[in-house]
This record gives sequence, C-alpha cells and structure tokens, in this order.
Amino acid sequence: MSSQKIDNLINILENNIENRDMANSKVSKANVAWHIDHSFKVINGVIKTLQTSDSSLYKNNFSFLGKLFFSLGFFPRGKAQAPKNVKPPEIILEEDLINQLEQSKILIKALPDLDKNAFFKHPMFGDINKPKIYRFLELHTNHHVKIINEIMAK
Repeated sequence: MSSQKIDNLINILENNIENRDMANSKVSKANVAWHIDHSFKVINGVIKTLQTSDSSLYKNNFSFLGKLFFSLGFFPRGKAQAPKNVKPPEIILEEDLINQLEQSKILIKALPDLDKNAFFKHPMFGDINKPKIYRFLELHTNHHVKIINEIMAK
C-alpha cells in the first residue's frame, strides 16, 4: 500500500489548476475545474469518512462491479452520476481548489495510521476498507485526470 500514485495524480491536478477554465464539450460537459474540484472532494470526503468510521461495522461486501473495475484498472465513462456531496458548485474558485488541494495532501498522509477496517460505503461497490482505498482513489482520480488530459489536448 502506497500513496505514491495518488500523490502523483494530486500533483497533476495541482498543475492543471491554471487550466481550470478550459473546456471541450466533445470530451466532457464539465470544464477542467469541475474535474479537479470533484476529484478533491472525493479524496477528502472518503478519507474523512474513513477517519470517523467505526471499523467494527465494516462488512466484506465488495460487489462484483467493484471487483471487476478494480481488476480492469479503470472506471467506464458516463455510467455513474456523482453523488450530491461530491458535486462541485456552479462557480469554482481557484482559492477553493487550492484549499482542497492542501487538505488532500494532509489527509493522504493520515491514511497509514487508520485501522485496516476503517471504511466508507460506496453506492455501487459496497464497503471499501483501507487496504482497497488506495486503489479506489487511484482509479477514481486517474479517471478524471484522463478526462482533463483529453480536454487539454483539443
């Protein structure tokens, strides 16, 4: 378990903050800022949920879809809707992106200290505990980084 891949993806998100207003409707309805904001909201929200979870309530109920996507190494596009709590606001300020970035860097460092059965409930995958969280955050963040890269390639 390592946060190296997640750290690299966070650096890519950080480097694209300057491109936040870029958009390409052929690639995504959302602009670069939306994908950055959403990625940080997921990273920060998931880790905060792990920190406050009761590990005794963890259930090993990881779904077939979760196992499939984790082994394939990607999430398909356009198949899921972001839950309300991780949807970016209408107007995304650079300052908000930077604040979320700084929070992500701090929270990622706290992951190793969590109980192995600290978890969050994913709406499609079931309970995801600490051993699987690195993979989840890597796949999810990389999904949005690939979209950002395509938007920027226009």
